Amino acid sequence: MYAVIKTGGKQYRVAEGEKLRVEKLPGNPGDSITFDEVLFVGGDAVKIGQPIVAGAAVSAKIVAQDRAKKIIVFKLRRRKNYRRKQGHRQPYTELQITGIKG
Repeated sequence: MYAVIKTGGKQYRVAEGEKLRVEKLPGNPGDSITFDEVLFVGGDAVKIGQPIVAGAAVSAKIVAQDRAKKIIVFKLRRRKNYRRKQGHRQPYTELQITGIKG
């Protein structure tokens, strides 16, 4: 069984037992979290939401709160003496999917 959930302005296809990196969510490692915005539930009985599936939920456990590798943003306009270098590390939350309730 799998599901499509919405969090952080993005949609993710998740299955029970898999690990997933999403935009940073509040909580500490070891906490459990429930996603109520389930857009699709697949498997034996397919359920499609309009826009969300009523009564469906996906539960997950927070594995880690961390920051991703550094991303370099470099802007250049040739022959104009314009160069800008900037970078940042995007925070993320790593989740372990523990259950899907359809």
